[in-house]
Amino acid sequence: MQAAAALARRGSSVVYVSGEEAVAQVRLRAQRLQAADTDVMLMAETNVEDILATLAEAKRPDLLIIDSIQTLWSDFAESAPGTVTQVRAGVQALVKYAKSSGAAVILVGHVTKDGQIAGPRVVEHMVDAVLYFEGEGGHHFRILRTVKNRFGPTDEIGVFEMGGEGLREVANPSELFLGERNAKSPGAAVFAGMEGTRPVLVEIQALVAPSALGTPRRAVVGWDQPRLAMVLAVLDAHCGVRLGQHDVYLNVAGGFRISEPAADLAVAAALVSSLSGAPLPPDCVYFGEVSLSGAVRPVAHAAQRLKEAEKLGFSRSVLPDSTADLPKSPGMRIEAVEALPDLVAKVAAGGSIQGSGEEA
Repeated sequence: MQAAAALARRGSSVVYVSGEEAVAQVRLRAQRLQAADTDVMLMAETNVEDILATLAEAKRPDLLIIDSIQTLWSDFAESAPGTVTQVRAGVQALVKYAKSSGAAVILVGHVTKDGQIAGPRVVEHMVDAVLYFEGEGGHHFRILRTVKNRFGPTDEIGVFEMGGEGLREVANPSELFLGERNAKSPGAAVFAGMEGTRPVLVEIQALVAPSALGTPRRAVVGWDQPRLAMVLAVLDAHCGVRLGQHDVYLNVAGGFRISEPAADLAVAAALVSSLSGAPLPPDCVYFGEVSLSGAVRPVAHAAQRLKEAEKLGFSRSVLPDSTADLPKSPGMRIEAVEALPDLVAKVAAGGSIQGSGEEA
């Protein structure tokens, strides 16, 4: 609705087809979003043939929004709306209309509990771009992520803040994810990550506590659980950090989800910090991939990560020793580590690690 209103204010012709709500309901939402003063044309219809016939009687719109594709049905398919046959038939008719008329068409689709687009996966192959609108219900920001794009890159994201009057663009996502950070508590490390071509700084929180259970808990939010198991195994085998009798909880602050292995070093620092009770330096960022041998491997885009960290006031960074093309900045102190035991020794210097097999 906000995108349709913004395009209409610039003179574009926009048609909004609602298959779930009446025109009056859509208008109420437009009033709340301060978009009711625009010339967006509304239509409440679920039959694909009727929609296309109505569009053919008027001037071709610049943008057609279908909300949602699961509610549409076609006369040429005998199954019920929302089924695989009906969704495929509706998408085929709308794709044909878009190619013949030149109008841009946005299909809003439901997602399953697993976060995948509901219905046949063939729909993703028929369209030119697939965007996912992600966000946790308990957090006020949303991420628009591209997973397919025939006309551009797929590694870009947009970060928005959800408010009572709709979405607001977040120009600097790092400030959002670090806004409620407690720099004095142990077990918190700032990770300089990359989302596509955009550097993002997020806080990784770890809690290590003695377990009263036979099988300690391993809970992860925002990261890959098998990756955490690997880091714990490397800490045990090569660093002497015994966590077999401890519960381990790992959380990426702000509801953000990390997928790149460059977070290994930050996770290891947060785990050792929590176990030893030694807070990490508040002005330090971490990034690097940990191998099964305990070596710390370099990752891509190191210069962009450091530039973003320096812009947000961080003056120290811990990264792999073999990282190339590092920027020469007097405001950033770089501490290179070659292997994970080197990092454990530095982190544990502020406290004693209980159950460690080595002196750190």
